[in-house]
Amino acid sequence: MLQRSAALKLALAEDAGPVLAIVDACEAAMRAGKKLIFCGNGGSAADAQHLATEWVIRLRGAVPRPSWPAVTLAMDTSAMTAVVNDFSIEEMFSRPLRGLGQAGDVLFGITTSGKSANVLGALRAAREMGITAVGLLGNDGGPALPLCDLAIVVPDKDTARIQECHITLGHAILTLTEDRLVR
Repeated sequence: MLQRSAALKLALAEDAGPVLAIVDACEAAMRAGKKLIFCGNGGSAADAQHLATEWVIRLRGAVPRPSWPAVTLAMDTSAMTAVVNDFSIEEMFSRPLRGLGQAGDVLFGITTSGKSANVLGALRAAREMGITAVGLLGNDGGPALPLCDLAIVVPDKDTARIQECHITLGHAILTLTEDRLVR
């Protein structure tokens, strides 16, 4: 299990291009006064919360910096249950995104299958709103891949291994972005 996880991460590390393209988008958004927005289901919702918190509170204690704007769409249970009740599961993330997001923001849609209906809805809404749609995906990217402006696909079917790669990628993206912003 540990060897498979390490092998996947090493394979992803062979091509830094997708990570650097996402870092470019995050840096541009931050310099323009915009925010990072995250969404996902289950373990991916936990990753979304984790990464948003790292951005708002602190990623690395040794790096002095202000709080930067980020939000997770998977945090407000009242809003999530209301939208599912009043609209549909497909709008669970797109509805709040339409109220909170602005052109120039960056949305991270995190889905291990690439098929999560509510993440797909958020990616579609992001495109319509001029928000950069970033996918942290698994398997072959599924229907989410063509909805993303930028994406990294973990080429595996094991949800746990994909999630391990997603949080590592998220940390790498935020660390590199932070490095650029604090220079």
